[in-house]
Amino acid sequence: MQYISHYSSPLGDILLAADSVGLTGLWFEGQKYFALNLDKEHVEKEIPLFAEAKRWLDIYFSGKEPDFSVPLHFTGTEFQNEVWELLLAIPYGQTTTYGELAKRIAGKRGVKHMSAQAVGGAIGHNNISVIVPCHRVVGTNGSLTGYAGGIDKKVKLLELEKADIIP
Repeated sequence: MQYISHYSSPLGDILLAADSVGLTGLWFEGQKYFALNLDKEHVEKEIPLFAEAKRWLDIYFSGKEPDFSVPLHFTGTEFQNEVWELLLAIPYGQTTTYGELAKRIAGKRGVKHMSAQAVGGAIGHNNISVIVPCHRVVGTNGSLTGYAGGIDKKVKLLELEKADIIP
């Protein structure tokens, strides 16, 4: 069973989804791939996990790095889940590139090359925005490409973290 809740952020309304394992979704209202993988049968209910996720978001949107993690439940493909795990390792206030993440996956898999575009596709389908920081991934030259929530939100999230977004 999946549960949903709503959160009002400084960047717009957010829909949260969770199951008994962890948070399965965090989408800005109207973003690309909104509520992707949300079960058709779900219940709006304030479960304890949502209180924890909202506390995390309150701290984050106050301009501070939360000092705890929220239980997550990735519901993508094996490749997507692997990419999303790498996103969690990007430090607060820092960025990395699609190409660098592709190199890391290639290294983990013991292959010579991994497509940065494939990595970008997986990042674009990240169901748990903000907490799984896909906004911290930039183009090779530092360009702010791609963000399902919109480039304007990506810029604001990076500014909130005081990230160096100029290459």
